[in-house]
Amino acid sequence: MLVQVRLFAMQREAAGTKELQVEVPDDATVDDAWAAAVADVPALAPGRATLRFAVNGAYAEPTTRLAEGDEVAAIPPVSGGDGSDEAGARRRIVEIRTELFPPTLADDLGRRLAIPEDGAVVTFLGRTRVTPGTPAPGQEAEAARHAGARVEGLEYEAFEPMALAVLGQIADEVETRFAVARLAIVHRTGAVPPGEASILVVAAAPHRDAAFAAARYAIDETKARAPIWKAERFADGRVWMGAPARTAAEEPG
Repeated sequence: MLVQVRLFAMQREAAGTKELQVEVPDDATVDDAWAAAVADVPALAPGRATLRFAVNGAYAEPTTRLAEGDEVAAIPPVSGGDGSDEAGARRRIVEIRTELFPPTLADDLGRRLAIPEDGAVVTFLGRTRVTPGTPAPGQEAEAARHAGARVEGLEYEAFEPMALAVLGQIADEVETRFAVARLAIVHRTGAVPPGEASILVVAAAPHRDAAFAAARYAIDETKARAPIWKAERFADGRVWMGAPARTAAEEPG
């Protein structure tokens, strides 16, 4: 049977394509599909240890059985809607944007989220800095080549349908864990120059402790789980950043 293997970030660059169609046996697993992709493009082989996988837009184990026409997404190390319930207490905004954030975005989102009962609105804004971060596994040599150089900007890439679904799951977890039902997570894709924002998290709640905890959880889980990739751009090259994706929420400690 035929399945599609989608590639992102460093795997996409190694293969020179965003997608491969591979033929696998009828009882094939995700691992079998990846092995077929590596057989077609041997340059993909070194990244296997840090890959996670998704099948048809949802994280899946390597042992997951496949069906004809399934889409297997290979998720390399990650970079680190809008709805309300009938009573209006839940207000949720999850977005992927390609354009620069306007200066008023944090205030605009806070006003859209907060209700009269809310005494706290906590905002986290992630910005591009000029100092390098931690390279993704397999990118250490390229990072060493740029040691001491100034970061000229970031480049973000996303598996957008799955990223939005993961952000929605994170918002559900925020509501369950912290009783915070008014949350925004907005993330950039494309080029983000130094000093510009790449992610904005806004949490509104009656009390500050819950709002702070909700915002912290939302940014940490987004960086750990959302299929969004970040590369640091230098004058003569770029380095992909991050760690292997976590496929589910951490258990409460």
